Amino acid sequence: MLTKIADFFNKRMVQASQQTESNDEQRIAMATCALLLEMANADSEFGEDEQAKIISILIHNFHLSEEDARDLIALSDQERKESLDLWQFTNLINQNYSKAEKIKVLEILWSVIYADGKVDMHEEYLMRKLNMLLNMDHSDLIDAKIRAREV
Repeated sequence: MLTKIADFFNKRMVQASQQTESNDEQRIAMATCALLLEMANADSEFGEDEQAKIISILIHNFHLSEEDARDLIALSDQERKESLDLWQFTNLINQNYSKAEKIKVLEILWSVIYADGKVDMHEEYLMRKLNMLLNMDHSDLIDAKIRAREV
């Protein structure tokens, strides 16, 4: 599966001289996208608002075209469905992101929750779980929630 992801990025986005650095970026983009998709599916209602929000996040944060964002969603969703748990995704983020970058991940996860205008108890539970897996403080989770709600 990771080969498919690497092929996707190599074909569309990566120049040969930037191969090493962009491999990490590819894996982080896939991991972040997988978490976004997990959040969008937490309430069993993955709607158009949530999908549009995820596409917007990928375009803005990972500098993808809309087509590349849709392809990344398809690949990440397949990887998410084949994974046993979320640790592989959060571990990759923990290894590569600073605290500030992980707070940004929490904010964009909250923005996916707010995309459909309602917060489900399953979404809140998953946010608490992801907050723990990202080794963040509860106050970081609450601050990210407030910032995402204000946008």
